[in-house]
Amino acid sequence: MIKLLRNSLFLCLALMSLSVWAAPAAHEVVQQTTTKLLADLKENKEQYRTDPAAFYDALNNILGPVVDVEGISRGVMTVRFSRQANPEQMRRFEENFKRSLMQFYGNALLEYNNQDIRVLPVSGKQDPQRTAVNMEIKDGNGAIYPLSYTMVSQDGTWKMRNVIINGINVGKLFRDQFAQSMQNNGNDLNKVIDTWSDTVAKARQSSGES
Repeated sequence: MIKLLRNSLFLCLALMSLSVWAAPAAHEVVQQTTTKLLADLKENKEQYRTDPAAFYDALNNILGPVVDVEGISRGVMTVRFSRQANPEQMRRFEENFKRSLMQFYGNALLEYNNQDIRVLPVSGKQDPQRTAVNMEIKDGNGAIYPLSYTMVSQDGTWKMRNVIINGINVGKLFRDQFAQSMQNNGNDLNKVIDTWSDTVAKARQSSGES
C-alpha cells in the first residue's frame, strides 16, 4: 500500500482538483480546478522549487477554501479522540493538519510532468449533498490510476471530504497514523497535535523508501 504513495503525486492531484466556488456540479468543479491549478504550476513551477512559502500560499489560496479541513480533521482524529479535545486543541490540529497536507501534496505536485488526466462522466443519479467524482490519471508508462473523491455540498460550495486512490482510502490512512501516534505518545493529545507535521513527514519519507 505504501509503495503506491511513493511519489505522492496522484494524491496531490486528487486534492488540487477540487477548488472552485459554488460550481453547479461536482464533476465540473474537478474539471475547472484541474485546469486552474495546473496552469498556475506551469507558470510558477521554477519559483516554487526555490520558494516553498510562496508555493504553500498558492496551494492554500486555491485549495484551502474548498477542502473540508474541519470535517477531515475530525474524521482523522475520530470521535474517540475528538470528544477529548477542547476547541483550542481542535483549532490547532485543523491548522497543523491543513499545513502538513499542503506540504505533503505540494512536494508531490512539483513532480508532476504532464500526465494525462481525465475526469470521468457522471454516472447515475447524483445526490445533491454528497457525491463521488471519479478521475483517471495515466502516467508516462501508460499505467492508469483511478481516483475517487468524496465531495460534500456546504453552503453552496463543493468541498472535498475524502480521497480514494487505487483502492487506498486516504482518510483511513491518516486515521491510522493518528491512532498510532496517540499510542506512541501515551495518549498525550497535545503532543500528537504539535508533532503532526513530523508524523506526516515521516509517512512521506517511508513511502519514498518503499
